[in-house]
Amino acid sequence: MTSTSCTAAGPRAVSFWITLLLATSCGLIVANIYYAQPLAGPISVSLGLSDKATGLVVTLSQLGYGAGLLFIVPLGDLIETRKLVLALIGLATLGLLGAAIAPGAATLFAAAALIGLGSVAVQVLVPYAAHMAPDEVRGQVVGNVMSGLMLGIMLARPLASFVAEIGSWHTIFYLSAAIMIVLAALLAFTLPKRRPASRLTYGRLITSMLGLMRSEPVLRRRAIYQGCLFGAFSLFWTASPLYLAGPDFQLGQGAIALFALAGVSGAIAAPIAGRIADRGWSRPASAIAFAVAAIAFLLPHLAETGSTLSLALLVVAAVLVDFGTTASLTLGQREIFALNPEYRSRLNGVFMASFFLMGAAGSAAGGWSFAQGGWWLSSLIGFALPVLALTVWLSEPGLWRRGSGKA
Repeated sequence: MTSTSCTAAGPRAVSFWITLLLATSCGLIVANIYYAQPLAGPISVSLGLSDKATGLVVTLSQLGYGAGLLFIVPLGDLIETRKLVLALIGLATLGLLGAAIAPGAATLFAAAALIGLGSVAVQVLVPYAAHMAPDEVRGQVVGNVMSGLMLGIMLARPLASFVAEIGSWHTIFYLSAAIMIVLAALLAFTLPKRRPASRLTYGRLITSMLGLMRSEPVLRRRAIYQGCLFGAFSLFWTASPLYLAGPDFQLGQGAIALFALAGVSGAIAAPIAGRIADRGWSRPASAIAFAVAAIAFLLPHLAETGSTLSLALLVVAAVLVDFGTTASLTLGQREIFALNPEYRSRLNGVFMASFFLMGAAGSAAGGWSFAQGGWWLSSLIGFALPVLALTVWLSEPGLWRRGSGKA
């Protein structure tokens, strides 16, 4: 076990291997939340569930994740980080095993909630990475870690589909549970310890989060920006598979899974955005991220619906939506982690929970809008969300002043 430990003031450097381990860990853990999304059909057939009941598997995992953001992630400011992360991975592993062996709906629903709750380990690891990094490269380190997290989100759905084709829907949960056990052992023997300086009680820790939202304008603005971007991201990835499977394109699940893989390239935005933030250009870079995401929803309309060119433009749109969302997320976390190292976990909990809710709303809006008005209505709403972020951005004081610490 490494003898290195993190003090309240933070270490002087973070190695490439620790950064790679944190990025990989975040990707593997966060993927657990998304495995069930493309498997609704096989799960419903296997367990005899209705379509609505099967949808609860995804909903409950998201609710568990949201609860963890608000009530567990802040513990990163109170409890030794490695112990907290290992405990959360343990919860996720139990949930994955429960899902794999679930004999019926009740067990599966409980397992889904547990998977979501345990998967907030990623949001303990991200501020931990920020804490380890020196100020001058904090954005770069956070960006590298976030690229792993975003890859996990983007790869989870196609991976689950491919694994289910080879085995069954149970296979991906068994496989991920085994990976979590190996990962926990690796982190236990590799991660430096970090002992937070805070001595607050749990009750005061949680209530202090409301005060942070009131007192930190940077946190409020970045939550609005990312809420808009993540809402657009969730809408796109809900509506676009429906669009591709519909009469205009008539693609099968395998082809749609390959389409989802195209968006993975957008994850390269995280390290790029991190380096830009370290140079002090978070504000103009944020505007570019918003504009890129907005343009993405317009591109498919430049060609005839159902044509090869329209499909190609939709692939480009997927890359741009993912790129803009990832860049905005990395820029936002770089800014909020610069506020105060003593409450980074609470800042991250508030930030993530606020835009996570908008992401859930975006998913709902994607399904509703496509049912009501097809891709035209979905893309119109998707376009409007990053434009709203850009409109709020225009109200920032000192827009083009070098530096990103103040909003």
